[in-house]
Amino acid sequence: MQALSGRPAPGAPSSSQAGAEPAVRPAATSRRPAAKKAAKPATTPADPRFPHGPLAVLDGDGSAYAVDGIVLDCPATTIIELVEWTLKESGLGAARLNRNGKDSDPLIILTASAAVKLGLPERLEGREERRSLRLAEDHPVVKQIGKAKWRLTQRGFGPWARIYRKAEGSARQCVQLAVLSWDALDARSWPGVADMDPADIARVLGVYAKSVLTPRGSTAVSGLELMTALRPPTRAVQENGTWVSGHNPGSLGSDPMDPAPPEAIVEHPVVVNSGWSGGFLNEEAYQWVRDPALLSDEECLLPYAVGLDLNTAFLAAAARLTVGLSAPDHFHRPVFNKKIPGSWLADLSHIELDPRLPSPFTPDGTRPTGPVWYQTHTLAYAQELGHDVHPIEAYLRRETGAYLDPWHDRLKTAYVDTLADLGVTADLTDAEFLAAMEHHKQADPAMAAVLAAIKATVKGGIGKLRERPQGRTYRDGEPWPAMQRPTWRPDIRAAVISKARVNMHRKLANMVKLTGLFPLAVLSDCVVYPSPGASPLDFLPYAASGKPLMGGFRLGPAPGLAKLEGVQGMAWAVDLMEKGLNPARHIKGGDAVLDDGE
Repeated sequence: MQALSGRPAPGAPSSSQAGAEPAVRPAATSRRPAAKKAAKPATTPADPRFPHGPLAVLDGDGSAYAVDGIVLDCPATTIIELVEWTLKESGLGAARLNRNGKDSDPLIILTASAAVKLGLPERLEGREERRSLRLAEDHPVVKQIGKAKWRLTQRGFGPWARIYRKAEGSARQCVQLAVLSWDALDARSWPGVADMDPADIARVLGVYAKSVLTPRGSTAVSGLELMTALRPPTRAVQENGTWVSGHNPGSLGSDPMDPAPPEAIVEHPVVVNSGWSGGFLNEEAYQWVRDPALLSDEECLLPYAVGLDLNTAFLAAAARLTVGLSAPDHFHRPVFNKKIPGSWLADLSHIELDPRLPSPFTPDGTRPTGPVWYQTHTLAYAQELGHDVHPIEAYLRRETGAYLDPWHDRLKTAYVDTLADLGVTADLTDAEFLAAMEHHKQADPAMAAVLAAIKATVKGGIGKLRERPQGRTYRDGEPWPAMQRPTWRPDIRAAVISKARVNMHRKLANMVKLTGLFPLAVLSDCVVYPSPGASPLDFLPYAASGKPLMGGFRLGPAPGLAKLEGVQGMAWAVDLMEKGLNPARHIKGGDAVLDDGE
C-alpha cells in the first residue's frame, strides 16, 4: 500500500508550532483552512491510537478531510483498498465511552465524486435498489467485498454500510462508510450539511462525534447506539480464575426481552400468539386543542397567540428516570407503588378536572372513559393530584435502575455546550436569551446543524425503543429485526413519554395558579397561550424582583426550559381551533413535525 504523502497548505503551521507529533500518524499530513465558516474544531484527540480523530470525509481527488483541519492523502481506488487504508494507515477511530464497551469504528464519509471513483453509483439506481436503499447482491462492489473475505452486515451496502471481518482477539476489523449522495445525512437531522464543503462536513460531524459519538447511521440509530455504548451489556468477570464475559449490572443485557402484552404493539408475536385482547399502553405525547366554546371573551380579545417550546422535553424526562431492567411479572389487584416501573390497569374516569386544561391521563387530553393501562408516572401523578389509585392488575419489573442516566448526561452536556458555542448561555437575562435564540442559527450554520442533530438524536433514540416492523411483505406475528435486540423496550419509551407529558401538565396547572392563564393548545412539547403582547415576557410569571417564578414555564437554554416557538394573531388561532386544527402545529409559521418519539 502506498504511503501517505503530506501536502502543506499555504500558511499551515510547522510541526513545532502545531505542538508535539501524535504517537501514531502517517508519513505526513497537511492542515488546510475550511473553505467556508465551519463548526468550532474539536480538540486534538487524547488517545494516541487515533491521532486523526474519529472520521474523515473522502473527496474524489483522494483528499480525506479529518477533524482539526487535517487533510490526509488516501491512495485507494477500490472499496477494499479504502477499508485496508482506513484500518492500517489512516489513524482514525475513537476510544470507548465506557471501560466495558468497545472503541468506535472509524467512519469514512464519501462525497459523490469519491463514490464514483470507488466504483459505486452516484445515486442508487433501479427500482429495487431505491426501495431497499441498498446495492443489489450482484453489484460488482458487493461481489468484490465478498471475494476479498470481507463481510457486510444484514442491511447490506446502503447509505450507511459497515464492512468487517471477524475480530482478531480484542482488535476489531471494521470500517463504516456513509455515502452523501445516497442521502446518508438526512436534511431534517443534518440541515444543510450534505451541501457543505468536505472540510466543513468533517468539522460538523467531528464536533458531533466528540460530544455525542461517532455517527453509526441515522441520528435515531446513533441515539440508540449511544445508550449501548454508555451501558455496555457485558463486562469482564472472573470465574474459577479465568476472565470471561458476564452481565454488566445496570444494562439491558445481551438478549432481547419480550414485553408484557399491554406494552407491546398489535403486530408483536406476544400479542398475536396469545390472542391478547386486554388493551394496550397508550402513553403518547399530547395532541390537544381546547374546545373553542370554553374560550372567554377576555381571552378572545387578547391580540396575540404565543407558542412556547420546551427544549428537548424527552431528554429532560429521561433524567433520573427509574426503568425496569428485568422481565415483567404479572400481578392481580396490586397495591400501587410509584417507585416500581411498570404498566398498571386502572380506572381514572371518575377524576374530574378543569376542562380548560388537557387531561393528564390521555394523549388527546380527553377524560378517560374506563379502565386503561398506564405507566407508573401517570398513576403517580393522579396520586399527586389527590386521587386514590386502585390498580386492577399490573405488569411490574423487580430489577430496576436509572438506565438512561449516562445517556441523558452526555446529551444534555452536548446540547448546552453547542448552544453556548452559538452564543446562547445560561447567564443571559430572559430578554437577552430570546434575542440570542432569534439569531443563533445564522450566527454559525454549521454549529446550528450540530444542534439539530443532537435534538434529532434524542427524539429518534427514544422512538427506536419501539421501532415497528417495516416492509410490504411483513405479516402480523412474525418477528422483525428491531424487536430482536435488547434495546427494543417499549416500556422504557412509555416511561419517558409519560413523564414528559406529566411534566407538561404540571407546568400547565401551575401556570393557572401563578397567572390565571389557560393554554389554547398543546402539541407534544409546544404549548400556545393567549397573550397581551408578542413576547413570552408579556405573560410568563415573574416575581417583583424580576426573577421567574418556579413551577410554571421558564425561559432558558437547558433541557426542560422553554424558548419562543412562534407568534401569531389571536384571531388566527381561534379560527384554527374552530376548524378542529391545532394552533401549536402551525404557530411557527409552517407545519411542525409531531415530536412524539417515533
